Amino acid sequence: MEFPEFKLGMGQMLVEDGKVKENLERAEKTISNAAKENCQVIVLPECSDVGWDHPSAHELAEEIPGETSGRLCKAAKKHNIMVVTGLSEREGNRIYNSAILIDQSGKILLKHRKINLTRIEQDLYSVGNMLGVAETRIGTIGVNICADNFGNSLAIGHVLARMGAHFILSPSAWAVKPDHDNAKDPYGEFWRQCYEKLCRLYEITIVGVSNVGWIEAGSWKGWKVIGSSLAVGPDGGILAKGPYGHDAQALVTLKLRAWSRDVKGEGYGPYLKRKGYEGP
Repeated sequence: MEFPEFKLGMGQMLVEDGKVKENLERAEKTISNAAKENCQVIVLPECSDVGWDHPSAHELAEEIPGETSGRLCKAAKKHNIMVVTGLSEREGNRIYNSAILIDQSGKILLKHRKINLTRIEQDLYSVGNMLGVAETRIGTIGVNICADNFGNSLAIGHVLARMGAHFILSPSAWAVKPDHDNAKDPYGEFWRQCYEKLCRLYEITIVGVSNVGWIEAGSWKGWKVIGSSLAVGPDGGILAKGPYGHDAQALVTLKLRAWSRDVKGEGYGPYLKRKGYEGP
């Protein structure tokens, strides 16, 4: 099956900790700007409502669907664009670091809850308990979040790919110490290596989009979130990269097309073996 080419936007926006109103306004503007650039899909950062690992999530996180996700659903429908965004989700007495895929009609097609929680965020978020993909006209889309793509956690991406994903879209929050010198130590090689492994094995595209700004509370208080959003294609090459910096807001666009693969189920065993992979 041949899929259509489409344009995707990486919405590298400022996220201010605890400021839901301002963050949602920026998210809506980013969605609008992406639509003006003729994007069919826009990916926004991790926890784009209250900020990653910010303690205000205890008070500000909402159920999904809820008021916050509803505003973004309305924006997706208004601008006729698919939206992937990270949100802080409340379910009972638990808080999840979640992400949703919204279609161009404003319907939530998919919800993911971050599984590979880093040590410092485990006091705030509960471990995710769902994994899935959504079939769309541009291909099958999987969603995960930031550290779900760590090299020691690629099992999550393997499962999404074996569920049929042509794309893994990953809201993220990539931070460095305040004195990090990008000229001496360019950011992003870690993520490139993680993405490349899965992209080559399954001939998929992975897109990670980070916010920019400052972390104002928690173990990483004072660290800066620096964008550097990244897209890696089915051949393992970099397709696009966002600018680096705590103030480097940007909308980076690129054209994508799903690579078809005629394999499913236990057929992945020999398929991956031919590519040199004999893991689980």
